[in-house]
Formats: sequence, C-alpha cells, structure tokens
Amino acid sequence: MSRTDRFLKACRMEKADCTPVWFMRQAGRYMNSYRVIREKYSLMEMFKNPDLAVEITLQPVNAFSVDAAIIFSDILMPLEAMGIGFDFVEGTGPVIDNPVRTTSDIQSLRIADPDEDLDFVLESIRRVRAEIDGKVPLIGFAGGPFTLASYAIEGASSSSYLRAKKLIYEDQEAWDLLMEKFCKTLTAYLKAQVSAGAQVVQLFDSWVGALSPSDYRRYVLPHTRQIFRELKKEGIPSIHFGTATAGLLPLMAEAGGDIIGVDWRISLDSAWTSIGSGFGIQGNLDPAALMAPRSIMNREAKKVLQEAKERPGHIFNLGHGILPTTSEDAVRALTDFVHTQSSQD
Repeated sequence: MSRTDRFLKACRMEKADCTPVWFMRQAGRYMNSYRVIREKYSLMEMFKNPDLAVEITLQPVNAFSVDAAIIFSDILMPLEAMGIGFDFVEGTGPVIDNPVRTTSDIQSLRIADPDEDLDFVLESIRRVRAEIDGKVPLIGFAGGPFTLASYAIEGASSSSYLRAKKLIYEDQEAWDLLMEKFCKTLTAYLKAQVSAGAQVVQLFDSWVGALSPSDYRRYVLPHTRQIFRELKKEGIPSIHFGTATAGLLPLMAEAGGDIIGVDWRISLDSAWTSIGSGFGIQGNLDPAALMAPRSIMNREAKKVLQEAKERPGHIFNLGHGILPTTSEDAVRALTDFVHTQSSQD
C-alpha cells in the first residue's frame, strides 16, 4: 500500500496497512535544511516565495517516511488580504499592525479573494502536488475563525483573550459580523486550495480551548459549522483541530470535520468516545515526548496506538506542533516506530 493510500484510507475511516503519520509543523525550525534557508530570508519572504515554500514543504517528506505533506505557510496569511497588517517579530511571534477593536474597524475589513490575494500559496500548492503526486497526499490548511479573530483583536498572542471576549460579551452583533467576514474568507481560501491540488484540508482553530462550552456553542460553532458544510461539498476529507479542547470535543464534532484533532491533555480513547464513532481522530502524543529517551518516547507512542487499536480512522500526530529543539533523529525514529508497531498490532 502506498503512503498516499494509507493516509487517505484513514481519513475515510477505512482499514490501512498501518497507522499513517504526519506532524504539525513538520516543515520548520527543527530541521537543519530549514535553518539554512531561514538565515537568508524573513518568514514573510519564505511564505510568499513559492520556490522557497515548495522546497521547505518537501524537506520532511524527503527526510522521513511521513505519510502526508502539509503546505508551508501560516494560518495568519489571510489577515493581510483582509486589510490587517502584521509581521513576525523575533522572540515575540506575530504582531498585528492595526488591531481590530471597533465596529468601524470590522466594517472596513474586506473579504479576501484567494486567487488574487493569496495566489502565492495556491501556486505553492500546485507545484508541490505536481512534485509529490502518487507519493504522499498534500494537506492544505487555514486558521479557524475564533483563532484569527483573537489575533486580530488582541494584536498578538494572548493567554487570556480578554479583548476578544470583551467584544463577544458586549457587542455580539459586531462579533458576528467579524466572524462572518472571516468565515467567508476562510471558506473561499480552503476551496481554492482544494482546486489548486490539496487533497485534505485542516482547520486550525488552535485557541478555541480558551472558551467555555456554552460560549463556544453560542459564539463560534454556528460560524465554524458553515465552513465545514461548504467544505463537505468539495468531497475531500477535512480535519478540525484545536488545543486544550477536552471539554469542547463533542461540540467541535457537531461543528464539523471528518477527523477531529486532539491534544495530549485527554487520552485518545476518551476523546474518541467523546466525539463519537462516526469520526476519525488525529493525535495525540505530547510534543515533549520527542525530547525523552527513545524508550520513553516509544512507550508513550505505543500507548496512543493501543488506545486507538482496532478502530479505523486513526491518524498519528502530536497534540500540537513539533518543538523547535526536537532532533531530526527523534522524528525519524518515531515515524518508523509507529509504522512498525501498528503493522504488528
């Protein structure tokens, strides 16, 4: 069975020869080949240059036996297209130039046209698909509406999301307008990625774990559900991911996605019980396990596999992205271990 078949079978909840593996942030800072490029270019230059984005996307596919590629980009790229300027500041992360704080700020935002505003991402997808077609499938992605709204409102990363929650509680009409604009942009963007060659798409609503279940249901779920309803029409698998979402998993499943991504803060079997048997599941090794001695890393990976045993639809991944100080040897060893161990079970 090819690596393409293995991953796509799992996405369709069909039995594969072994558990497929890919890693969030598998193209990035932990790889020496990436750091060579990073020394010469800014992150924005790398994201917007298809030659570089293609090269970086392919680095882990060529170095490890991962079962999928994910396009090298960033969840924030649609912000600029909507009129929200930002840049990546060393040691700080994304910083928004003009945070969205008022109703007039929200009204002034445009709905992005991916073919015009994000053509560099689409070109990267077309080139990668041509390069890897028949070898491994290609994952496209976008940030989720709450996560992008949080960045836009807070102006940077946040631990409390107070400004975003303040808008939610004080002016739901403005919040709904903001979410509507994000959802229209994200839906068009993901559909354009599918047209360009993405075979699976993932929605990274990474920060929804900051919300209570009741707030998620009221202020986020209706909007996210609309995105997944539109994606369903494309006929390709979709993955719905967030962190710290143990209490939200049934609601995330209700919002949509064929596969629900979970982090390490809940056991995989408990998470699968929570979302129901009609969904695939992705996860959920703690990224820190790759820093542990090999025997411990393998023990933790085996635990994840045992919790998923005999149920089709499991995609092995970390509970969040690969940490920058992770060794390439650990990534290689984990990938091979999961393949070998799951083929024997």
